[in-house]
Amino acid sequence: MSENNDLANLARATLDACNKAGFKMATAESCTGGMIAAALTDLAGSSSVFVAGFVTYSNTAKSQMIDVAKELIDFKGAVSEDVAVEMALGALANSEADVAVSVTGVAGPGGGSAEKPVGTVHMCCALSTGELAHIKQNYGDLKRAEIRQLTAQDALKMVISAVESVS
Repeated sequence: MSENNDLANLARATLDACNKAGFKMATAESCTGGMIAAALTDLAGSSSVFVAGFVTYSNTAKSQMIDVAKELIDFKGAVSEDVAVEMALGALANSEADVAVSVTGVAGPGGGSAEKPVGTVHMCCALSTGELAHIKQNYGDLKRAEIRQLTAQDALKMVISAVESVS
């Protein structure tokens, strides 16, 4: 099965899990640039679950669209657990979603550092009921497209797990 089919299958499973739980969903994406939202909305019936996708590629967009504090970004960096958490919470607060997933990372090929090398990604899944999950992945120095694909897949797996744990 190709990676794109894996993403499509995970998107379908995410929509099914959210439908079963009666949850609406939003995304807050940086390094994936809307890939997660696109995978979800490629599927018929996604409008019964998917309510909003925030592509907050720049730090300014993170602050303006989903209320991530500029000071937090300046202090922790955009690629951090704290920013991923605030992105997910901001997507919840600025939509009618019950569950939101956020991703922020270094997809490369440049932009990495010793502290945050290429392939470093933070993901957060937040539920309106207060549950919160964070994952830090280091995919390594893969191709940009591979890092983005793996991030989108892992983010959807995270949503499925979170939704199923409360439904």
